[in-house]
Amino acid sequence: MSEIWNSRTELLIGKENIEKLKAKHVLIAGLGGVGGYVAEMLARAGIGELTIIDSDVVSITNINRQIIASTKTIDLSKIELFSLRLQEINPKIKLNCKNLYLKDELIDNVLSHKYDYVVDAIDTLTPKINFIETALKYNLKLISSLGAGAKLDPSKVQISDISKSYNDNLAKILRKRLHRIGIRTGFKVVFSSENVIKTAIVEVENEQNKKSTIGSISYMPAIFGIYIASEIIREFIDI
Repeated sequence: MSEIWNSRTELLIGKENIEKLKAKHVLIAGLGGVGGYVAEMLARAGIGELTIIDSDVVSITNINRQIIASTKTIDLSKIELFSLRLQEINPKIKLNCKNLYLKDELIDNVLSHKYDYVVDAIDTLTPKINFIETALKYNLKLISSLGAGAKLDPSKVQISDISKSYNDNLAKILRKRLHRIGIRTGFKVVFSSENVIKTAIVEVENEQNKKSTIGSISYMPAIFGIYIASEIIREFIDI
């Protein structure tokens, strides 16, 4: 039998599949509401190696939806918090922790290595597009999170190819920008087909640009992250 902490997982998927998961390396870009849950679910399932990337600190507005956020972690580094948390879950996990804001050549440097799966949980448009383009350039298996904000119905969450996503404002922008560089299909996304709740989106103007603040609920980013982790794990063990 495996170590006691993941004996229930072994009971479900078998020792051979436990060993498969131990041999896998997943990169997660972004440790916010979605990416944080991906990291935790993969660690708890027994993934052997994770590369986690984020340059942000916890803010008070993260508390409603991010697994690492509490009144005690405000202003602390997300990458440092997750490093401690994931090792407390599984002391044998191999962690590569990168406190980086992914852009330009940094994306290429990070993605030029070998991974069994890469997760795009980036919430800024230009780095997100560059990350996707570069991951596909290196023929990496990729899954990307679309918009979990302004949605409430968990039954509408699904995974499909990017070309089949709909009712998602981020997906619409992504598809348009990716079409310009010749990418129309070829990677999975998690998205919600629920119509956007328009009153949950507030436009805030400042001197430089217009920025949207989008309302969110505790469980939607978590569900997105859990869907992503599930997809990766089931692919790794051929289920």
